Amino acid sequence: MAFTNKNLSVIAYANGFTLWHYCATETMATISATGYFNAVKTLMNIGDIIIINASDTTTIKRINITASNVTTAALS
Repeated sequence: MAFTNKNLSVIAYANGFTLWHYCATETMATISATGYFNAVKTLMNIGDIIIINASDTTTIKRINITASNVTTAALS
């Protein structure tokens, strides 16, 4: 399935940083795929954090943005 805007919400916003939450029935592999969040690329910033509730697991990831895609990366 594709990204669904209604499943994305802002938990907190301050000083240009946003903490997001996304919940969907897809697997984490699908949601973590490059470009999955491209529909909201203009709303997200590099370094934002997203809590993802997928069908198979829940995790916290960092948002990365390139000229063409939004990607997520594990926090280290």
